Amino acid sequence: MRMDLFENPSPGKKNTFSPLADRVRPRTLNAFVGQEHLVGEGQVLRKVIEGDELVSMIFWGPPGVGKTTLARIIAKETKSEFFQISAVTAGVNDVRKIVAQAEVNRKGLGRRTILFIDEIHRFNKAQQDALLHSVEDGTLTLIGATTENPSFEVIAPLLSRCRVYAMEPLGAAEVREIVDRALASDGILSAQNLAMDDGVKDDLVSLSAGDARVALNGLELCSRLAPSKEGKRTITREILQEAMQKRTLFYDKAGDFHYDTISAFIKSLRGSDPDGAVYWRARMIEAGEDPLFIARRMVILASEDVGNADPQALVVANATFQAVHAVGMPEARIILSQAATYLASAPKSNAAYVAIEEAAADVRNVPMEPVPLHLRNAPTNLMKKMGYAKGYKYAHGYEGGFVEQEYLPPRLKDRVYYRPKEIGQEKAMKERLERWWKRRRKQ
Repeated sequence: MRMDLFENPSPGKKNTFSPLADRVRPRTLNAFVGQEHLVGEGQVLRKVIEGDELVSMIFWGPPGVGKTTLARIIAKETKSEFFQISAVTAGVNDVRKIVAQAEVNRKGLGRRTILFIDEIHRFNKAQQDALLHSVEDGTLTLIGATTENPSFEVIAPLLSRCRVYAMEPLGAAEVREIVDRALASDGILSAQNLAMDDGVKDDLVSLSAGDARVALNGLELCSRLAPSKEGKRTITREILQEAMQKRTLFYDKAGDFHYDTISAFIKSLRGSDPDGAVYWRARMIEAGEDPLFIARRMVILASEDVGNADPQALVVANATFQAVHAVGMPEARIILSQAATYLASAPKSNAAYVAIEEAAADVRNVPMEPVPLHLRNAPTNLMKKMGYAKGYKYAHGYEGGFVEQEYLPPRLKDRVYYRPKEIGQEKAMKERLERWWKRRRKQ
C-alpha cells in the first residue's frame, strides 16, 4: 500500500467504502494520540523520526493503539516510500518484489523504502529469513507490528537487527480525544448531524477498553443505527448497547495476553488477594479461556505456594478440577470462584517447592553416590552377607515412631532441604522436625 492511498477524504467527500477508523487516521506526528513514552516531546522515537535516523523496528502492543498509523506517519515524515503487507496473506514472493523495488529506490533514486509488516509474528522462519539481508544492508527499513512477544515469535537474527518498542493500551482520555476528533472532523459524520451526550460517550470509551479501532467502529455503527429525526441523529445508550452488544475482550489464548492474564491471576492467589484473583479469573472466563486450564493452574499453586501451610488446599484444588470437568460451563465459574477465594485466603508456604528445587540442584551438581547400605533392601542371603540393610533402624520399633539415623548420602550428610515456615499447619511441622532432628536442624 502506497502512502497516497490513505489520505483522509475532504469534508464534502463521501467515501462509504472507507471505515471511519481509516478516514480519521492522523497523518502527522503532532496529530498522533497516545504512546507519549515513545513519541512525546523529547522521547526516543520522536527523536529518531525528527532526526531522520531510522532503523528497523518492531512495534509490540495490543490492537488499536496506533501501530499501523505510526508506521505510516514515520514514512510520511521521513519522505520514504511505504509498502504495507499482512503476514497473514503475504508470502516470500511478495517480500522479494518489495525488496527489488527498494533496491531501485536506494540505488537509482536515493530514496528510503519502508516495509510495514502487520502481524509479523505470523511469518514463519523462512519468510523472516528472506528479510535479513535487505534489512542488514539497509535496502529497506522494516517496521513490524505484533501483538505477541517478539522475543518468542521473531527469529533472533532479525530481532537483533531491530529495535523493539512496546506500545501501551490507550487511556480513557486518549480514546475520548480520538472520538471527539472523529465527531468534529469527519465529513460523513458531520453530514449526519450527530449528537451524543457525555454519558453515552463515556460508555463508548469504557467499552473500547483502550482500543481506538473498537471505539471508532462502534461510533460508526451507532451513527448508522441512530434514526434521523428532523435532520439530526442522536446516539442513545440503547443504540450504543445495540451496536456494541458486549465488550470484546482482547485475549489470545495462545499468546501474550493469555500468559499475562494467568500470571496476574496466579500472582493474586499467591499474594493472598481474593478480590484480584476473582477479577482476573472473570477476565479469563469472559474472554473464553478453558476453565480446566484455570483449574489445573490452581492445582499447581496449591502445592507450590500454599503447600503444607494448609494441606487441605491441594484437596480443594484437585476437587475443583474434577468438579469443573464434570459440570462444565457456565456453572463451573462458581466452582472456580470458590476455589480461587479459598486458595487466596489460605496461609502460604513455598517450603515444599524450595525443597524439591534445592534437592534437584544437588542431584545435578553433587557427584552421585551409591545408596547407603543400611537403606537398601536385603531380600536374599547374599545381599545380607554383603551388608545390605545392616544397621537399619525400623522407626516403628522405637517410642514415638521415630529414631534418628542418616538417610542422605555421605556427601550430603545433614543437608536440610525442607524448611517449614511458622505459618498455618507448617508451624507444628517445624516444631516437630526440630524436636526430632536436633543436630541437623539447629536453631
